[in-house]
Amino acid sequence: MAPRRLARHSPRAEALLNNNEGTVTTKALVRQPSPRLADGLLTFLERKQIIVDLALRQWEAYVEALRAAGWETVEVVPIDRCPDGVFVEDTVVVYGNLAVASRPAHPSRRPEVEAVEAVLGSLGFSVNRIDAPGTLEGGDILKVGSTVYVGRGSRTNEEALRQLRSYVEPLGARVVAVPITKVLHLKSAVTALPDGTIVGYTPLVDDPGLFPNYMGMPEESGAHVVDLGEGRVLTAADCPKSIEIIEALGYQVVPVDVSEFQKLEGCVTCLSVRLRGSAN
Repeated sequence: MAPRRLARHSPRAEALLNNNEGTVTTKALVRQPSPRLADGLLTFLERKQIIVDLALRQWEAYVEALRAAGWETVEVVPIDRCPDGVFVEDTVVVYGNLAVASRPAHPSRRPEVEAVEAVLGSLGFSVNRIDAPGTLEGGDILKVGSTVYVGRGSRTNEEALRQLRSYVEPLGARVVAVPITKVLHLKSAVTALPDGTIVGYTPLVDDPGLFPNYMGMPEESGAHVVDLGEGRVLTAADCPKSIEIIEALGYQVVPVDVSEFQKLEGCVTCLSVRLRGSAN
């Protein structure tokens, strides 16, 4: 099946690029799945059959959910030769108007970064890089207010942590290293609700005591949430008990089916880079 291409940039994004204006809030970078998605890397899971056409439909529904919640989507140029390219969150860390281009641990993923770096530079972000021998992936970064939790595991190393500190601490961030040994990325185990409550799937969290206001969720995918703003939270569709808990806290849950990406250790957070605030 020939995949349907979204516009590379939304009309507002094109205006920003052409007029050199500052970016607006609630903009999200996304990247279409590669036809080679089934060849994506695996660390903790056994390989299962990936239905690429279904993955494309799920990705399109995910993008539409962002748009329906008021987010402008900017599609990064597809990179079909990289099976994991759809997991665009891993390519960059954004803090305010600063973007830090990542350096993925696996060499096969490093080509994913260049186009994302170019888009963010065009949108007015100050772009810096993680240099060798540092390795860092955005899925290991959880921002809660001015605190930046950094997962230290198989994908992000101590040298990258040092470099990231040098970039974000002068901007007022507090960087907290978090050991991870049971999951691919930090945000495979924990994310944060809009009020700063850390939600996690406790069997996969090395040390829940590192997080204030920690809340264990009954399902693994219930630990993966995306703050859409205005009291709305995006989650996977396969965690009904967790959705019930989140709704009881007063949030409107927007569930999406991401089953094909979950087979590759992906989740709702890693399919986009959410940009808040403005860049000049």
